[in-house]
Amino acid sequence: MRPPPDGAAEDALIPLSALQHYLFCPRQCALIHVERIWAEDGATAEGRILHERVDDGRPDRRRDVRTVRSLVIRSLALGVFGKADAVEFHGKGTDAIPYPVEYKRGRPKTHRADEVQLCAQALCLEDMFGRPVPEGALFYGQPRRRTIVVFDDALRRLTACVARDVRAMIAGQETPRPEYRPACKKCSLVHACQPRRLERPPAIARWLASRLDEEG
Repeated sequence: MRPPPDGAAEDALIPLSALQHYLFCPRQCALIHVERIWAEDGATAEGRILHERVDDGRPDRRRDVRTVRSLVIRSLALGVFGKADAVEFHGKGTDAIPYPVEYKRGRPKTHRADEVQLCAQALCLEDMFGRPVPEGALFYGQPRRRTIVVFDDALRRLTACVARDVRAMIAGQETPRPEYRPACKKCSLVHACQPRRLERPPAIARWLASRLDEEG
């Protein structure tokens, strides 16, 4: 018999996508998941349309591989929930091994945000199906082929560490201070974040003095 649902643990779950946002920029993650700010640009629109097309796909089976799309997943141990673009089940019956496939626009990144997001999906699948998930794949729009990701101990530790930090940030309702970086040019929230303007806010005393000077 399964244990009764843990309501507190369910309420504490954070969106799986927050892990990817956090590795790209902790402040972007807080703006989205703490302050509930969102803005779409050309890149996010392309990503949304890509995922809508993937989500519309139907389950299929080819030889010993059954593919399920838009599978709702969660892990109470990792503290995350979300939806996997596609999960292939390699093999037959209860011995089938889950194999997550995440679709991304653009090219492979120099950072590990996409790998962490995929590894978090794998940890959810392991919790849900009680089967080891040794690897998965990222499918990039350019060059339109899969990049295999092995879920080794280092990637699993990084994913658990990021999940812990994101849960703490969201629970504490904390938004990091802005820090301008080259990656800010690719962020759809740059106008809400205003990193160049707010990175070094003027001292209050200097601001008051300037206002008094203006008022004569």
